[in-house]
Amino acid sequence: MGSDASYWFGDSDDEKRSTTVMEALRLYRAAEVAMRRRTQRSMDMGENELLVLRFLTRAQLRDEPVTPMHLSRYLGITSASTTALIDRLENSGHVQRTPNPTDRRSVLITVSEKSDAEIRHTLGGMHERMMAVVRHMDETERDAVIAFLDAMRDAVDEVDA
Repeated sequence: MGSDASYWFGDSDDEKRSTTVMEALRLYRAAEVAMRRRTQRSMDMGENELLVLRFLTRAQLRDEPVTPMHLSRYLGITSASTTALIDRLENSGHVQRTPNPTDRRSVLITVSEKSDAEIRHTLGGMHERMMAVVRHMDETERDAVIAFLDAMRDAVDEVDA
């Protein structure tokens, strides 16, 4: 079928221009999936481990405490699976458990300095290249991209009846 998307979307010029955007988005998503696989191999981690590190890093930037329950809910896995995941990340030096000052029965999970350094080393160049692309955009272009991505997120998040 190649790049001819008329099977799904029709043959009009407007439909062809629209499918060009969709193809560009598909190619970006494929490149992002490939990057995640390379990152997993480079850091010798699975997808959930990387998701946890990203979640913890963002929470740390917002100064939000994270418990194992937060991670279970975020990943959609059982508490036993979460415990095993945290154990692996703690044993590899990527996260730390500390007592929760507001709940004696709970612990807080934080990303370690080792993990932060490893993430920066592994992904720093790519993040800088991505930011360089965005820095060259004017405000109108940025607003258009944000609106497009928000609308696409809404389109894929909507559950078909």
